[in-house]
Amino acid sequence: MTYIGIDHPEHFHGLPVHAPAPSVPLPAVDAVAWRLECVYGEETDFAFLWEQFLETVDTTRVRALLIGPWWHAEYTPFAPVRDLIVAHADRFPALRGLFLADVVGQECEVSWLPMCDITPVLEALPLLEELAVRGCGDEDLALRPIRHTALKTLRFESGGLPGDLVRAVAASELPALERLDLWFGSSWYGADATVEDIGPVLSGGTFPRLRHLGLQNSELQDEIAAAVASAPVVAQLETLALSMGTLSDTGGEALLNGQPLNHLTTLDLRHHYLTDPVLDRIRAACAPAVVEAGEAEDDYRDEGDDEEPERYVAVSE
Repeated sequence: MTYIGIDHPEHFHGLPVHAPAPSVPLPAVDAVAWRLECVYGEETDFAFLWEQFLETVDTTRVRALLIGPWWHAEYTPFAPVRDLIVAHADRFPALRGLFLADVVGQECEVSWLPMCDITPVLEALPLLEELAVRGCGDEDLALRPIRHTALKTLRFESGGLPGDLVRAVAASELPALERLDLWFGSSWYGADATVEDIGPVLSGGTFPRLRHLGLQNSELQDEIAAAVASAPVVAQLETLALSMGTLSDTGGEALLNGQPLNHLTTLDLRHHYLTDPVLDRIRAACAPAVVEAGEAEDDYRDEGDDEEPERYVAVSE
């Protein structure tokens, strides 16, 4: 399943994205977010591309960086790319935004996108303010609990987010964190986090500056909604996303029976399995908050099958 939100961003960290090309003049270094990628079919490897970037661009002025496909033929592990970033971190004193694996489905399905332990990146860039990570990699995608005083935005986009990583996020000290998004994914692709794993986040005491929380793309979306309904963290939020998952009337009723959500500016429920009456009640209860929902997804059931209908997260394979 592919969610409409997965695309190459035109802007990142408040800057227009620019991908260097031989025939394109270089813009002002600090006016764009730089996207580095290997072109499929060309034999230039990422290490060469990286060295070329260091030689031609004043990297001391680079404010944001996106890493696109780092292979030119067959998919390769991300760890060597991570190691390049870490080894040259001192060349990027102005870097504040980093997107690891800005890769879309036409380039590589998210379930095939090999990732690694990204903790060394945060350790090497103590002034980083925004980190986005896309990929699965089963047990390879990892994070160790970390203290990072500058990070304001953290986003993991995955079709199968490991529970160990979710627990590491919840155990980290991120006093400046304002935005957190976790795409949990499908158990078919390694998602094994539980609602208990996000308990410290829901408590409200872990990230005191948090203003946006996205707990998305989950097969446990109803359980997450029930936990959010009474979670202390909600009172400090401005926006909440429970989208992309299997949210049904069970989770919708939990939200309706829980704490008020009308202090929010936006409640994102897109890609859901709510019936119209329950969704209408949620809209009314949350007003003046904007409830983004769109049309409900269709349950999948084989013809003549008496089993419960199947429901899918937006991003898995």
